[in-house]
Amino acid sequence: MPATVVRRPTGIALTSRPVLPRHARLRFDAVRQRWVILVPERVLLPDETAIEILRLADGEITVETIIDRLTFKYQGDRAVIATDVIALLQDLADQGFLLDLGGEGE
Repeated sequence: MPATVVRRPTGIALTSRPVLPRHARLRFDAVRQRWVILVPERVLLPDETAIEILRLADGEITVETIIDRLTFKYQGDRAVIATDVIALLQDLADQGFLLDLGGEGE
């Protein structure tokens, strides 16, 4: 049995380790002069906040660590940042543009 099971999350949790799936790529588009998420037959245009979150979503660190890093960087209200981060990640997961590489029991 593999040590890490890749699956589509039913719910983003603090222990989730989010990552874009292989069919979705975060890239800087030189023509548009902005970051985009390339998915089959679509181009998503994330805002600056989403880009920062997605650049941290590497499948290695947890949602809690992403929240901690953003809270430290912006000296913001952790609860507000947590709500925004989880909402964004859950929305992307619901659309099939984000996977959770695990986290239960960590």
